[in-house]
This record gives sequence, C-alpha cells and structure tokens, in this order.
Amino acid sequence: MVALNLQEIHDTLISVAHEAGRMILSANPTDISQGTKLNSADIVTETDKAVEALVSSRLSQAYPTFAFIGEETYEPGTQVTAAPTFIVDPIDGTTNFVRGFPDACISLGLAVDRRPAVGVVYNPYQDLLFTAIRGRGAYRTQGAVWGLEGGKGRIHKLPLSSNPAPLRGLDSALVATEWGSSRDGVNYEVKTEVFKKLCASKESGGAMVHSLRSMGSAALNLCAVAAGQLDAYWEGGCWAWDVCAGWAILAEAGGIMAGGNPGVWDPKIDERKYLAVRGAPAGQNELVEEFWGVVGDGRMDYES
Repeated sequence: MVALNLQEIHDTLISVAHEAGRMILSANPTDISQGTKLNSADIVTETDKAVEALVSSRLSQAYPTFAFIGEETYEPGTQVTAAPTFIVDPIDGTTNFVRGFPDACISLGLAVDRRPAVGVVYNPYQDLLFTAIRGRGAYRTQGAVWGLEGGKGRIHKLPLSSNPAPLRGLDSALVATEWGSSRDGVNYEVKTEVFKKLCASKESGGAMVHSLRSMGSAALNLCAVAAGQLDAYWEGGCWAWDVCAGWAILAEAGGIMAGGNPGVWDPKIDERKYLAVRGAPAGQNELVEEFWGVVGDGRMDYES
C-alpha cells in the first residue's frame, strides 16, 4: 500500500468538519423533521442525513479509493476492514442537537488496519476542535472560526495539563457514563448495577467515585478524557463511528482504551464496549482493573 499522507487527510477532515459545522448551526432543530430508529431515545433528523451526505461527497471526491462507514448509511453486517476507512458520525449527540443543548459534534475518523489513525471532532456550538494524527500528538483548538488569535484559535496540546496527576483510584475519579438507547434486558441491568456501585459509599461496597457525567456524546466524552477533564469513560452499545475519531485523540494524548467488559486489554474498533482512561504517569492499568472489579461478573453483549 502506498504510504498515506495523514497530515493532508487531517487537514481535509478539518475543512469538512468546519463546513459541516456551519450546516449544523444553520439548522433550526425545532423546525426540522425527525424520526426514530431503535426507539424513542434513538433519534435521527434530516440534518444528520444531510450532514452525512455532505461529508460523504467531500471525502469521496478527495479520496475515491477509501472506504466509508457512516451512521446514517450503515448497512447491518458491514465490517471495518484493514483498508483505509473513513468512519463518520454526522451529529454525535443528536438528542442534544434537537433540544439546542450545546454538546453535539461531528466526529470524523480515519481507520487504517482497523486502528484509528486520524481523528477530528468538532463542536460548532462552542467552536471547539479536537484533532490528532497517529504519532504526532493531539490538540484542542478553541475559537478559530470566531476569530480568536487572528483566526488561528487558541491551540492547546492534549492533555491540557503539562504535568498530569497520577490516577489514584476510582474514589478520586470523575467518570463519564451514558444510558444509551436500549433500556431493558441484560445490558441495561449490567449498566444500572455498575452505575449504582460506582456511586455507592465504600461502606456499602461501592467505589465512591467523585461523580458521574453524561455529555450525551461518546466523541465528546472521549475528548474530555483525552483533555484530562474526565478520568475515565465507560460505555457499552456505541458504534465505531462514535469512537473512532475520539479514540485517535485519546491515544495521542497518552490515554488508553480497554474493553468495557473485564479482561479485554486490546478492544477492536467495533467492539461496542469500551473503557477509556486519561493519560497519567501512573495508575492507568490499576484504574482499569479496579473498574473491571466493579463490573464483576456482569457482561455487556452487543452485536457488532
């Protein structure tokens, strides 16, 4: 395979993300048509579809030989292969989008050999851009579209702290979780039991985490872990398009991605069960193992 120009691809994805961001901001969520997929909590809008059509068109013109997997055009059974593949969520955080809650983003990832290689996540409401190229670090740029710093934006290397603190355990951790759209069955029972144990006091057998957060967007959760604003993010039920870009950013910020079920240290990109832990000089593996201890014998089971 000819060596890929990851910098060029990265720059193209940023341009596409900004264009898609303008489309998202121009939409009036109260006036657009929307429907559901799995159930009433699994929303899709005409803007999701329009943004994905824009992204697909731009990327197919620039890179016609690359594969493309997008949330709104995904066909059940499609697998991520070793070929260069754009993995795209046009609006990650659709429920936030339709309510005007400003935590929604476009998530554009490139996977090569089934591994995240480039990640671009853009929240147009806050003009926050997270980017990474494999082997070249991860960055957050704030306010470039708004004209800050002469249009370059305020650029910070991730994590935001130049001297991240060691991870000392769940009892000093801020953890992201999401309910997801499936609200019954074994997976729901595993999640609710883990949520309960995470929050409960140590005297009652819990982990006594500092608190839980739910941003409503897997990509933004991962970027917050990469930035060091969150210590960990545990999720089951999301898809490759939810995590590919954020995973690239997390890894380049020194974070690690383990499996959401105990014992999985090297999850697949379409594993659908993940545990992200921020970069730290010590304590990453120990936090993963402590979290798996909270999960215990429970196992999430999602088809990929």
